[in-house]
Amino acid sequence: MSCKGVRTTALVFALGFFLWGCGESKGDPKAEAPPQTRVEHEEDVNVVQVEHPEQFPLAAAAEHLSATQLSATGTVSPDISRTVPVISIATGRVVEIHARLGDTVKKGQLLLRVQSADLSAAFSDYRKAVADEQLARTQWERSKLLYDKGAVPLKDLEVAEDAEEKAKVDVENTRERLRVLGGDIDHPAAIVDIRAPVSGVITDQQVTNAGGVAGLSSPNPFTVSDLSNVWILCDVYENDLASVQIGQTAEIRLNAYPEKVFTGRISNVGPVLDPSLRTAKVRVEVRNPGLMRVGMFVTATFHGLKKETRASVPASAILHLHDRDWVYVPAGGKKFRRVEVIAGGSLPNNQQEIMSGIKPGQQVVSNALVLQNTMEQ
Repeated sequence: MSCKGVRTTALVFALGFFLWGCGESKGDPKAEAPPQTRVEHEEDVNVVQVEHPEQFPLAAAAEHLSATQLSATGTVSPDISRTVPVISIATGRVVEIHARLGDTVKKGQLLLRVQSADLSAAFSDYRKAVADEQLARTQWERSKLLYDKGAVPLKDLEVAEDAEEKAKVDVENTRERLRVLGGDIDHPAAIVDIRAPVSGVITDQQVTNAGGVAGLSSPNPFTVSDLSNVWILCDVYENDLASVQIGQTAEIRLNAYPEKVFTGRISNVGPVLDPSLRTAKVRVEVRNPGLMRVGMFVTATFHGLKKETRASVPASAILHLHDRDWVYVPAGGKKFRRVEVIAGGSLPNNQQEIMSGIKPGQQVVSNALVLQNTMEQ
């Protein structure tokens, strides 16, 4: 075979091999495509299946008319109208303290004693005024006697009488100053006794032993608050302000005593909103049985005048799980679905109000705890 024939044969072989490879690549496109994605649906954890659903009787949710409710958080604050500062007009140095922050005091109880130079000066002025008044009265009586005998003119009598009147005014003024400073005319001393102006609890203390008292220009030594009635100051969002009105009642629950319910009345809705939180202060006045302490956190529930239709179910139909409330409803066949609800207050005949989650007429398992225990076994 010639060289030309050999080259022709090699070329034909190479071309055939190339065409064979191309044919293989186009022959099965599915073989070269990526595998399809499989979607696996997870089982709904809120759906349970039982063998004998007839063991779990059902109850229909009944209709219940209830007023609209709004819950808000707040704190216990003293009633400002029942909060009285304890002041000392006399300046001086504290020599004794007979009360402390948090103490319960009675009206007139001694709180502290202040050694005051102001009181010493006031006693001195009073004694001088009394002596001047006695002298002026003696001179007036003498002038009157001499005038009756014609020994002095009327002008001298009038001057003596005027001096006597002015001396009386000085005595009255110095006596009143002693009273204002806290002194006792019958017991001259440089010590001022500061007493409680009202009965209550000392909610603020700004004085210590051997401290100074600068009169009205300094902070009040004590503040006494009558806590028999307190204020609950709640933060209500702007969108909820239409649900609160002055005179409306509210239920108060203390975080420290959640099982106890107190009733108060709205006395003020703040006219100014907090620009950052968009809330207004709502003030509720409550009678304090002694459990409420200033600064305690509370939850206030406001009851509106508008009635709404809600569902009510047996209390045993509600399952408390993971800080939430649930009920079981039929899901067809032998299955039940667990539905989250928001429970309201307790109702007569062992019923419980449902704020949201189910509607009146809907079927629920009458005893959710029994079904839950059965599933866990």
